[in-house]
Amino acid sequence: MSQPQVISASREIDAPAATVFELVADPAQHASWDGNDNVVELVRGGRVRATGEVFAMRTTKGNVRDNRVVVFEEGRLIAWRPGDDGGEPAGHEWRWEVEPLGEGRCRATHTYDWRELTDERRRARAESTTERNLSASLDKLAQRAEAAGGTPQA
Repeated sequence: MSQPQVISASREIDAPAATVFELVADPAQHASWDGNDNVVELVRGGRVRATGEVFAMRTTKGNVRDNRVVVFEEGRLIAWRPGDDGGEPAGHEWRWEVEPLGEGRCRATHTYDWRELTDERRRARAESTTERNLSASLDKLAQRAEAAGGTPQA
């Protein structure tokens, strides 16, 4: 049986979409809600505002990864493709969609897509990423957003 190359998880969050999106669009916040045990800290960049921006993160293995933003719609959608520090993206993508559900609630969907992965060094990690990992990130993100009491994190 082949490993799915696109995995996704969703959950409803008792916080406004703007609060949730702000946590995802600000790479300095990522380590606080990363459920993949992969992100340590922001090395370069800041709050994402447009497609084409690059932010760099230090991983738990000590590597620095440049993350090129490939999709961006303020308040709603963001996706980035990681690559080596100073290098081109390796062909896998992390995507977040935030959908308002009414006053103070939203649905967040987290997707990992490695159909175009070109770096064999990353294949084992890609294959080991499951819906459980994505759900862990969603759960931590929800805790952060709900604790904020509806105030977007700046």
